[in-house]
Amino acid sequence: MMRNEASNTSSSGGGESVVVDVGKLQSTCGYCKSGLPSSISHGLRSHSLTIADYQELLDRGWRRAGCFLYKPEMESTCCPAYTIRLMVDKFTPSKEQQRVFKRMQRYVDGIWDGKKQEFPDKSEDSQGFAHGDEFSSSSKVGFSGTKEHKSRDDELLICLSEELNLVIQSLVKSGDLPCDLQYPPGSVKFVSPAKKRQIVEGSEDLMFTSNISFQIAAILRKARADDCDAHLTGFSSFGNGTLSDLSPKTIAEKLASALQHLVNSLNFSVKACNGHINYYSSVKETLSDKLNYRVSPSSEFSTQHDSKVRTVIPENPRRNKRKLEIHLKRSSFDPEEFALYKKYQTKVHNDNPDDVRESSYKRFLVDTPLVYIPPTNDNCTVPSCGFGSFHQQYRIDGRLIAVGVIDILPKCLSSKYLFWDPDLAFLSLGKYAALQEINWVIENQRDSSSLQYYYLGYYIHSCPKMSYKAAYHPSELLCPLRYEWVPYIFVKSVLDQTRYAVLSDYANIQSRPLSLTQKQNEFGDEDFTNTCLGQDDTMIDPESGSSNAELRPVEKADLGDILLDKNGTRIRYKKLQRRLRPAVQARLGNQLLTYKEMVGRQLSERMIYSLI
Repeated sequence: MMRNEASNTSSSGGGESVVVDVGKLQSTCGYCKSGLPSSISHGLRSHSLTIADYQELLDRGWRRAGCFLYKPEMESTCCPAYTIRLMVDKFTPSKEQQRVFKRMQRYVDGIWDGKKQEFPDKSEDSQGFAHGDEFSSSSKVGFSGTKEHKSRDDELLICLSEELNLVIQSLVKSGDLPCDLQYPPGSVKFVSPAKKRQIVEGSEDLMFTSNISFQIAAILRKARADDCDAHLTGFSSFGNGTLSDLSPKTIAEKLASALQHLVNSLNFSVKACNGHINYYSSVKETLSDKLNYRVSPSSEFSTQHDSKVRTVIPENPRRNKRKLEIHLKRSSFDPEEFALYKKYQTKVHNDNPDDVRESSYKRFLVDTPLVYIPPTNDNCTVPSCGFGSFHQQYRIDGRLIAVGVIDILPKCLSSKYLFWDPDLAFLSLGKYAALQEINWVIENQRDSSSLQYYYLGYYIHSCPKMSYKAAYHPSELLCPLRYEWVPYIFVKSVLDQTRYAVLSDYANIQSRPLSLTQKQNEFGDEDFTNTCLGQDDTMIDPESGSSNAELRPVEKADLGDILLDKNGTRIRYKKLQRRLRPAVQARLGNQLLTYKEMVGRQLSERMIYSLI
């Protein structure tokens, strides 16, 4: 009788990870359309997997489809699939992504029904949707006949510029600035994301800046040169009246000090930096803020429906005819969701309705091995919904229009799949849902500081339908050999030339970043959401059979600490090895060697390898 050993459990939550090795799998590639069985993966099955272990599997190139886990064999498959992720703190939506949000806003406001363009424009995308964020000088009047409201950023710029003017006037009245000079109007400008990264690392909260100190310094120096001290009476509070005291740096410090009241009134901190006056947001900006949307979460996690609801409200509602809500609920079967999934598969992917069954839907999008971790009062690192597998429902006036299947883990939100109402294809729901999932991570960082990333699944560089994933900038790809994250812009040129590459070899190549908007999705929004958030997961068929690898010498392999389970009895391989016949030992040793290579040493010793 084997001695039963206690297993290690994940340090970040209850439960344990138990996996069954299903070997190497082959399936027909759905990306290059070769029709050949050329997609090769390794597979595991699990009905119990801790969130920490799945996070580590993601970071080694694994994905899940229901309770089936798979990892592409990158060197052998025809279309190598690289794991791709986005660091949400550095993300800034592109113009196209902003258009998606504004398109939804106009639809919710009731000023657009999706049947016609709002403003005809030759530069529209292939589906003819209006840009919505650019208007000519002759188009200042909206559809309701009223003037368009200024954006939130425009209003802030005007307010901050006025405050700066008032401070300059107060310094003149107090005698800190000469009263007989003409000063330029206070001008505050928006700081672009690219400029933030150039200034200093970690300046994500820098919102606005002003260089008026340089203009004032130039005026004062010219006045001194023209008339010595005649115009400089009353300027002593800046210093002793020497030329060095008239530097932009000194003036900026004086102005910034006088603007400190903005901290309480507008939630901005003001700092002088090398002559510039910088305005930093003291409230963390969410993606909804950047896109002029206000997302109002409910105060509690509903236990009755096991869901959390967010109501998306336009910043400046005009004719708010529709109500958009986002419900986050634990993964479970919902007849309404299945009906939408069947409609989506039939109309978007042209599936036979008789082939779309509840059983296959449950296996693919409902079943999950992830052990749920509920929120607790004594653990501030767990978000209010907990960790585990969820369905995020999107409803307009109560009607279900889209469902995102996601996993919420300690470091990330991992998108698995999205299906949506084909009747609302004009809303680009795939792109919209991706932006909302990014926004969810940003919002919940306040409660769970470990949340940093948004995982978009696999990225296949040769597949045009996947080009959208790299458009969430700055994205990173996982090196398939060393499991290091490499910026996409560093390796794009390499992937243009070769099918498979060890990406970490090129991590230090400072490739010139290409504009991610140059490469348009030739298949339109429909195909964007076709692959969006996990269609690639359906390419692997766990029932297609496995091929046994050739036996390799494993005598020197360190497999002893792998924990095995046989009919409920736990034992380390090093204790079982001595009792096995040579042939069985060689076969099992090869399986464990491949398993250890695929999941890594730590996971191979922490998870339980079932022999059933």
